[in-house]
Amino acid sequence: MFRKIIDGETRNADKMPTRRIAQEKQLATLFFSYSHKDEALRDQLETQLAMLKRQGVIDTWHDRRIDAGQELHAQISSHVENDDIILLLVSPDFLASDYCYDQEMLRAMARHDAGEAIVIPVILRPSEGWTGAPFGKLNAVPADGKPITLSPDRDQAFVEVAGAIRKAAARLLPKPAPFTPAAPQMRSVAQPPSLSVPARQGFAPRSSNLRLAKTFSERDRDRFKDESFEYIARFFDTSLAELGARNPGIEGSFRRVDANRFTASIYRAGQAVSRCTIFIGSSMLRDGIAFAYGETNSNNSLNESLSVVADDQSMFLRSMGMASYSRQQDEAAKLSQEGAAELYWGLLIAPLQQGQR
Repeated sequence: MFRKIIDGETRNADKMPTRRIAQEKQLATLFFSYSHKDEALRDQLETQLAMLKRQGVIDTWHDRRIDAGQELHAQISSHVENDDIILLLVSPDFLASDYCYDQEMLRAMARHDAGEAIVIPVILRPSEGWTGAPFGKLNAVPADGKPITLSPDRDQAFVEVAGAIRKAAARLLPKPAPFTPAAPQMRSVAQPPSLSVPARQGFAPRSSNLRLAKTFSERDRDRFKDESFEYIARFFDTSLAELGARNPGIEGSFRRVDANRFTASIYRAGQAVSRCTIFIGSSMLRDGIAFAYGETNSNNSLNESLSVVADDQSMFLRSMGMASYSRQQDEAAKLSQEGAAELYWGLLIAPLQQGQR
């Protein structure tokens, strides 16, 4: 009896899946379904899959592999219809994309439910309502559906995703047939095995190791800092409004002082419980974003700061860890704009949450 793949596990089924890794196939094919706005995160995830590819466990594909002159939809549809593992890189932009949702995700789920493929949701960024989507019934990664951008150690979060993919690829391998001793017989001299590898139909071999190191100018870093500050300002404005809407007796106040500074306050029953000022242009931190408790116009006083740093692929923010008990962990974390905003929001709301846990 064949075993059918359901929700990341194998269960007995009378119906034979129409798609499994064939005995002669050496690796599982994997398709990235994602929004182009999450391309940098997809690149970081693919880097973590390097050993899986080197070990012949998986072969990955995404739409950036489409060559000039090839038809976009036909190429994507071919992989959605035929690849063994389909990663859904979930973010607000992924859910908002009609193509990702209707053309890729829905068809992928139909194949998953039919036992033809394994679908793995990967939660990249906080996304309202994703558990109500068709893939919401599946066990997502990282654990408990915690968004990768909010992880204190983004590399570890991607390692967790890679581990889930390795396990999924192992489940796709056909079960070995029971050993039955053959009756003694005369044998002719065996011919040496062929060293050629049968070509997969429609597959043109090439390296997946095509990524080159990127460099970021001082202008790139300043732009990223300014964009991050604006993101944090919007994050605080909407979070304060929602905090008041959800909690009777609580009122939030957001005040934009100028282009480089804003203040945020939280009141309980009309009494101020927590205040902060977030600003750029500190004489102590030229390329960073500063946090200070209370309302201040000074650029020389701060309780926490975020610096713009970069690796060979992307820019991100790093906390100095001054206001955190886990300073060593915070200093090492690669924070996205969302992760940085959550860090500062946590400092502001902490006085209201003390004693609640």
